[in-house]
Amino acid sequence: MGKWIEGTVIGQRQWTDRLYSLQVKADLPSFEAGQFIKLALAVNGEMVARPYSFVNAPKERPYEFYYIVVPEGPLSPALTKLEPLDNIYFAAQPSGFLVLSEVPDCDHLWMLSTGTGIGPFLSILKTEAPWKRFKKIVLVHAVRHGAELTYRDQIEPLLEAYPGQLQLISFVSREERPGALTGRIPEAITDGRLEKAAGLKLAPEDTHVMMCGNPEMISAVTALLKARGMKKHRRRDRGHITVENYW
Repeated sequence: MGKWIEGTVIGQRQWTDRLYSLQVKADLPSFEAGQFIKLALAVNGEMVARPYSFVNAPKERPYEFYYIVVPEGPLSPALTKLEPLDNIYFAAQPSGFLVLSEVPDCDHLWMLSTGTGIGPFLSILKTEAPWKRFKKIVLVHAVRHGAELTYRDQIEPLLEAYPGQLQLISFVSREERPGALTGRIPEAITDGRLEKAAGLKLAPEDTHVMMCGNPEMISAVTALLKARGMKKHRRRDRGHITVENYW
């Protein structure tokens, strides 16, 4: 196991038939909120590894990872079988650029997520940095079914702690859910419902958009934002869009 760091499972939370959160104790290198690390297990005699984002803030323990079970996937079905005191393995270094140090200064920060893509945003929001840097933060979480609107036990305290600064907008695409918008994020940008719900404009003058989740959502929203004069952010070319594809 030379290149892997060994960890110990602390617990596991099952949200739905396919959504789980894994809590782990390990001696891992420091990471920046929003980053991911590869988790690994021996499956049929071979180490199988996949990247998962930290849900916990950098100073928060245990480490936590939010994942969806892919029935025919090489790793996620094995993750669901883990119990406390079982071993799990990690890559040597965290990675990823969905971090605030890569986001230029602006007034309004939008965090658009689908499914488990909300995980890295929770890590970021549990740090001090976003509250010092942005006047308004809009967290958007889009899912298929209402039961998938997870982690409200962590989001509600943030809404109470930062009233007027943080706003949560939920989308449910396959059923009606009180308090949630119906449909998907790209359509709600096109018809104006998302900005109306937030009371803010997605405008290049004062906005940065971070996205994590379904690549189709990210591609569609990126195209819509580019039509408004926004572009992907690069270190040498300031922009308005930072993304992380989840599969």
